[in-house]
Amino acid sequence: MWKRKKKKVTPEPEQLETRSMTLDEVRKAVHAYADDMPDGVPLSVIINHDLTLDYDLLSPYLKGKPEETFYMSRETYELFEADNRELAVELDMIQRAVDQYMEQTGELPIIESDPYRRVNFFKLERLTLIPYRPEREYYVTQEEFLVTYKKN
Repeated sequence: MWKRKKKKVTPEPEQLETRSMTLDEVRKAVHAYADDMPDGVPLSVIINHDLTLDYDLLSPYLKGKPEETFYMSRETYELFEADNRELAVELDMIQRAVDQYMEQTGELPIIESDPYRRVNFFKLERLTLIPYRPEREYYVTQEEFLVTYKKN
């Protein structure tokens, strides 16, 4: 009447080699992962809370785990090496602030008549959308109003 459940034998997880990888290799793996993701699943699932990448999810595409640490912006999905971690954090902060400013005012927080569409930190500070003024300049792109640190 009562049958015992058979214990499922779970195979040992495959130990992947840790090796040095370039930013380009990791970028290609992220793109391959994104191509294989089901519809409706955001790419942010591979980004940990500290903005590092979840190498367990990317390991099939990387064929290993990187020795280096890479960071990805949650807001713009831009990939950075370890020495640019603060840039990833700041980029997320500014992108969130720009999005909130646009929600509240219906306009872009850019410096008037600036051909590069530089973010106006004063406008963001006035609505207390940023905790500090970054030293680096940021710009808003034409497409999708994404924030970038590169002058267009």
